[in-house]
Amino acid sequence: MALDITPVTNHRTREKGIIVYPVYSRRSAGLSVGINLFPDRKNCQFDCPYCEVFPFSGNAEFSLTQMEEDLKSAISSAHDQNIQVKDICFSGNGEPTVSPAFCDALKLAEKIRVIAAPFAKLVVITNGAGLLQERIFAYLKEAAANPALDIWLKFDAGTPQWYQKINKSALSHDMLSQKIKDFAFCAPVTIQTMLCAVEGNAPPDEEAQAYDAFLLALAENGNLRKVQLYGKARAAPQDPLASQLPQEYLEKRKKSLCGTFAKKGIITPIEVYI
Repeated sequence: MALDITPVTNHRTREKGIIVYPVYSRRSAGLSVGINLFPDRKNCQFDCPYCEVFPFSGNAEFSLTQMEEDLKSAISSAHDQNIQVKDICFSGNGEPTVSPAFCDALKLAEKIRVIAAPFAKLVVITNGAGLLQERIFAYLKEAAANPALDIWLKFDAGTPQWYQKINKSALSHDMLSQKIKDFAFCAPVTIQTMLCAVEGNAPPDEEAQAYDAFLLALAENGNLRKVQLYGKARAAPQDPLASQLPQEYLEKRKKSLCGTFAKKGIITPIEVYI
């Protein structure tokens, strides 16, 4: 039986044991087939106030066999409806790189992509926590040699102070930032950044300046493919702690970053999603 590819609009359906789920993605500009390695619970080292995933627990178990069956079915169903699959994306109910199944699941997804959706990208959305493990760092570095793989690294904060407000993680900001720099030096990455207000306050000026400086370092010394600035668009369990900022603010931040890059002669695509 073909898997229903009606795109997810209420993301709480991911809390019902779903491993493969279709989404119309702003950043992918079309149908993204998501892979969820945590169908039984939310598992993340961050506690971002804008996150749409509600804490939950269930009895579902991740299965490579089920993932393979559902992924093939989702792609087939999309093709039957003349819908192009833009990408196969690892995201789901937490940080995919910390799942014990991550490496095997990524290899399997690539195998299926090559046969069933060769024009689709393979995307890993990560907060970088997995890069702190030498095994995952080395694996992703090797995997990034595949031009079809796009690693979207979350980087929401240039300063430890804003990091604690926007990501609320026990992981060291300095340690994680350095590891992201190290990885970007040896593998191409896309940086994705949530720009929203926390407790009614936009990121302070010093945060924006530190952010621009960090991305400049990546662009000068690494493999910065693209920057994605996006706003809060979905309901979250911690609402109204985080709230949407006007599009003008996101465009202003884009202009600032473009100016920082231009001074160094760097041309890197910067996209805004509101």
